[in-house]
Amino acid sequence: MSPSLSSLADEVLAPTYVRPDTTFVSGDGSWLVDTDGRRFLDMTSGVAVNALGHGSPIIQRALRSAADGLIHTSNLFHTAPAVRLAAGLVERSFADRVFFCNSGAEAVEGAIKFARLFGGPDRREIVYFDGSFHGRTLGALAATDKPLAREPFEPLPAGYTRATFGATDALASISARTAAVIVEPVQGEGGLRIAPSDWLQALRIRCDAVGALLVFDEVQCGLGRTGRLWAHEHSGVRPDIMTLAKPLAGGLPMGAVLMTERVSARVTTGCHATTFGGGPFVASVALAVLDHIGTPSLLQGVVERGAQLRSGLERLRGVSEVRGLGLMVGARVQGGGKDLVRRAFEEGLLVVAAAQDVVRFLPPLNVGAADVDEAVVRFGRALARGDGGTR
Repeated sequence: MSPSLSSLADEVLAPTYVRPDTTFVSGDGSWLVDTDGRRFLDMTSGVAVNALGHGSPIIQRALRSAADGLIHTSNLFHTAPAVRLAAGLVERSFADRVFFCNSGAEAVEGAIKFARLFGGPDRREIVYFDGSFHGRTLGALAATDKPLAREPFEPLPAGYTRATFGATDALASISARTAAVIVEPVQGEGGLRIAPSDWLQALRIRCDAVGALLVFDEVQCGLGRTGRLWAHEHSGVRPDIMTLAKPLAGGLPMGAVLMTERVSARVTTGCHATTFGGGPFVASVALAVLDHIGTPSLLQGVVERGAQLRSGLERLRGVSEVRGLGLMVGARVQGGGKDLVRRAFEEGLLVVAAAQDVVRFLPPLNVGAADVDEAVVRFGRALARGDGGTR
């Protein structure tokens, strides 16, 4: 980054992020290029957003086509792209109805509100789990187990109960006062922890027994990231509500709440709304993304490249554990992940830290085999430059 641009950034941007001193200007597939012409292998894909990589011809064609149509009309009127996208999501999922919004946190907020509408005045409690991350708006933050994110904004909204992820005793927290249980089938920020299938099945049974809803947050793990279109497909458990966002519109901001007809029956006109959600421009692009991500060949590629990545990371000295499904992969390392992320950046590799000393790999879903191998090589060099340690 030029000195002038760097100092301007320090002056005009709110200091909510610590960013490296570089500026990206272009990209192709799994690679980004900065103003100095340096190439970086991007194993973050914008934190699981750029599912089809940088400069995707599928996204570019969809953007050009969408630009010839309407940009915005508000949700006071129907537009064809939103209706067709909702129909596509319903066709490919458990859901009967869809509410569009603009981000993952908004999707979680919507899910909580719809759950409380369903539960009525005597069912207000939301059960969430340790290690969870559901967003930074106040309602979503109240269901997020991240003290550094929570504490500056307390008191947070009431009516939330924390339980232990993956533990049988968590079932006791679900009662006749519970409106909904919200859980990530694979925790991203929480350290790439996979919810055991038998535990998700037990949650489903318990929710049904007491009349609560089961909400799956698939903002990061959904839409092909785990090698299935939906992460919960690995367990065979169907939710009542599901939240989506990150890759849905291929880099444009979009979220969605999917729900069954039983939940939708309690939704009333004016109880929830959005100005921009599901606008015709972004919905047109999202429909192209959904059509491509849902193809068997792409999902099979996610499975194969994910296995290749995990195998390569497991062989590296300094990696104590490899977690994840598909191309949602975490390497647990000694000495903390943030410093290793910095060293990886110096090796021209972009990765992102998570909890429990885990470094996340979230490459584009269509990443090539050669790029996966190169990522392992560069990550190995970054490990070797630190204290490293042994397995």
